[in-house]
Amino acid sequence: MNRADPHAGGRVFREGRPPEEASAAAILLHGRGGSAADILGLARALEQPRLTYLAPQAAGNAWYPQSFLAPVERNEPWLSSALDVVRRLLDSLAAAGLPSGQTLLIGFSQGACLALEFAARNATRYGGVAGLAGGLIGAPGKRREHPGSLDGTPVFLGCGDQDPWVPLERFEETAEVLTRLGADVTRRLYPGMGHLVNEDELDYVRRMASGLLGRESAAGEPE
Repeated sequence: MNRADPHAGGRVFREGRPPEEASAAAILLHGRGGSAADILGLARALEQPRLTYLAPQAAGNAWYPQSFLAPVERNEPWLSSALDVVRRLLDSLAAAGLPSGQTLLIGFSQGACLALEFAARNATRYGGVAGLAGGLIGAPGKRREHPGSLDGTPVFLGCGDQDPWVPLERFEETAEVLTRLGADVTRRLYPGMGHLVNEDELDYVRRMASGLLGRESAAGEPE
């Protein structure tokens, strides 16, 4: 492992169409202790064969070592390395004809935190961002001033109100920051639910993907 860039050279799993033949893309980011192979189960749940799905594997099955509520410097260099993984995947998709506006960023748990943090730090128009049981990264009280605009990007935030890892305050703060950056944020807090993904969340992300494909078709792109 490269200690300065621990996730460099990690394996990327793919399902769906090859990027050059796909109408849109989804980058799927697994949680701590999970795997790329596990998160690819979302590809089947989304039921969108016209997409290409990319799922990178974190070194040691974790994108960063400490809690997402720890000071950012305590999660370096793993966090920066993880953000670079997402950036490289977006660059590769753009080179294949799928720009960020045709790409979904979807993550669960630690992967949700990574997807949301990447979008906030690299604000532009994305096809959509879904953070399932996660929030922006950093210690409580951290100032969050990011340049750029998410330009109406649909963002879905889903979390259980009994989730032991995601405080309600961070869930709400994440929604506020991304709204301020110009995202179209939908937030759903599920009573009695812990740290997991439910069918309502999957259905929302499924519709997010369908809407992305619908916009692309309406623009006259080939199906």
